[in-house]
Amino acid sequence: MTGGPEPISAAAREALERELDELRTEREAVAVTLRDGGGDETGDRADQADELQRGTELTRLDRRIDELHARLREAAVAGAPRTDAVGVGSTVTVRFEDGTETTVQIGEVAAVLDATMVTADSPLGGALLGHRAGDTVTYVTPQGRTTAVVVSLGD
Repeated sequence: MTGGPEPISAAAREALERELDELRTEREAVAVTLRDGGGDETGDRADQADELQRGTELTRLDRRIDELHARLREAAVAGAPRTDAVGVGSTVTVRFEDGTETTVQIGEVAAVLDATMVTADSPLGGALLGHRAGDTVTYVTPQGRTTAVVVSLGD
């Protein structure tokens, strides 16, 4: 990661926007229970604890929604992913030592995307950053050092 605005791929943008929609829906459901008092007047300590827990959940949802908004704004400022060298947001086809090839996206949050996502701070993702088609990268796996060749960049 460069420390500046980082681009994201179209697939990553869609995944973040989907997550944002889901969080907004979940937030509204939690907010309704707080506005309506959960159906009961707050009375005993259990009711008060439940209301406090819903308030905490609302805060967590708001924080994540803000993070996603900020990331999407940053990506808009950064523009399209690089096509000359591997960077965050790049789609990269790599060939491993055993001859298999796979296409991955270099991103920052693997949980948001599918199995083709490689985070920039993972061993493979970090090794790929800055490299071009034809370059060989070396990285460490739980099984030891290995290499991969950057076959191509782009979709």
